[in-house]
Amino acid sequence: MKTVRTYTLEQAKRTLENYCVYQERCHKEVVQKLRNMRMIPEAIDLVVVHLLEHNFLNETRFAKSYVRGKFRVKKWGRKRLELELKKREISKFNIKEAFKEIPDTDYLNTFHVLAEKKAANIKEPNVYKKRKKLADYLLYRGWESPLVYGKVHELIQ
Repeated sequence: MKTVRTYTLEQAKRTLENYCVYQERCHKEVVQKLRNMRMIPEAIDLVVVHLLEHNFLNETRFAKSYVRGKFRVKKWGRKRLELELKKREISKFNIKEAFKEIPDTDYLNTFHVLAEKKAANIKEPNVYKKRKKLADYLLYRGWESPLVYGKVHELIQ
């Protein structure tokens, strides 16, 4: 039979401090981790307050880091980034603050490079299917519709 590990409040605090130091976390991830550790709601509240007071947990910092990383590495657009942050229950204010991390020039340059690279790689003789593939690819990554459709018509004649 599997034994269930139990944690004291201090052990839980140390474990979650390490969890938050390793990588930026949002409140939702921390609370879920504590639930998985089978902590009672009162203990969860105490640990979260401890993490906030000692700056291990900071939702604004998490949102900024998340946006920078996903934009730079995965080339996600604002729509996808916003959706992912909302899933993590990040406030509108923090989402807005996080978007300030991406300069408009970088945003548009990344979009154009991504669109041109993908368009060059689509091996489809039918123009309409090629347009659809490019549009679907860019929309899935969260780029805004007007940008996407303008670029699709510009690239694929």
